[in-house]
Amino acid sequence: VQLQASGGGLVQAGGSLRLSCAASGMLFRIATMEWYRQAPGEQRDLVASIQSGGDTIYADFVKGRFTISRDNVKRGVYLQLNSLQPEDTAVYYCYTKYSQRQFWGQGTLVTVSS
Repeated sequence: VQLQASGGGLVQAGGSLRLSCAASGMLFRIATMEWYRQAPGEQRDLVASIQSGGDTIYADFVKGRFTISRDNVKRGVYLQLNSLQPEDTAVYYCYTKYSQRQFWGQGTLVTVSS
């Protein structure tokens, strides 16, 4: 299993970014896919989760600003980040648990300037 994340960058407060994660080596359509983030010196926290059927879960800090989605044909999971704030600055990772193993993407850095 390989997860390849992309889409991070530098954005001003109030701006938007769209993160993408391309999956390979797995039966993507049956997997729950998740996005985590880790700020410098902080623990890695769950941001959003999407199940195979499309049900979603969000962390409280998202507050309606982020949207997770998936495309089972393209084997991709996406995270739309809106109304970004400096406290959203972090490395964002895609993640899945598949065949009882955990897999992480390499992370993509999101930097929000004030």
